[in-house]
Amino acid sequence: MNDDEHSDSSRMEATVRELLTEMKDASETIVDLAYASLMYNSKDMAEKVEEMDRDIDDMKFAIRTKILMAVRTKEDAREMTGVLQVASAADRISEAAGEIVKLLNVPKEERPFINDIINESDEKIMMTRISPRSDMAGNTIDQLAVEASTGTKIIAMKNRYGWIYNPDGDVKLRAGDDIIVNGSQDGFNRLKKFASGELPWEFPEMEFAED
Repeated sequence: MNDDEHSDSSRMEATVRELLTEMKDASETIVDLAYASLMYNSKDMAEKVEEMDRDIDDMKFAIRTKILMAVRTKEDAREMTGVLQVASAADRISEAAGEIVKLLNVPKEERPFINDIINESDEKIMMTRISPRSDMAGNTIDQLAVEASTGTKIIAMKNRYGWIYNPDGDVKLRAGDDIIVNGSQDGFNRLKKFASGELPWEFPEMEFAED
């Protein structure tokens, strides 16, 4: 069985709810990555966007197949209409992200408006590097509770092995890693001070079970 067949098989085993949740998360990340690919002129990110676009197509197909197999009456069909609308909306978002990365074919100096658009947004896409002096180095994203602590979400990172997109919470940050985040300017300013080592990281309080 090749990778595509394995992916199709696992998708068909997932529930419609699980597939919709995965589509929603992916559609949120794919737009951020699309804009980031233009900001940092990254073909690697653009390729990941195209890969995610195909993945979302697969999820939409799996959802439609499951619904067709489950619908027995007109009432069933009416109840499933909303699910199909949500899946189609996520698919349209991913297609739009795919169109955005095509702008990489336009010379960088001819697309300065991209940064202007992002800078005018309340949520911004920014990059910083983890300093050897930072308390962030050596800890996982979950241990740091990055999003809760700074209001910024890590959407991609580059370490010695290459790029990681939408990294899981168990991914460990190390000195020299570049992280791309989505969030407010204030949140990023705070994160940047932690990443540089200017401020000690404020670790969330851990709850321990009583003996």
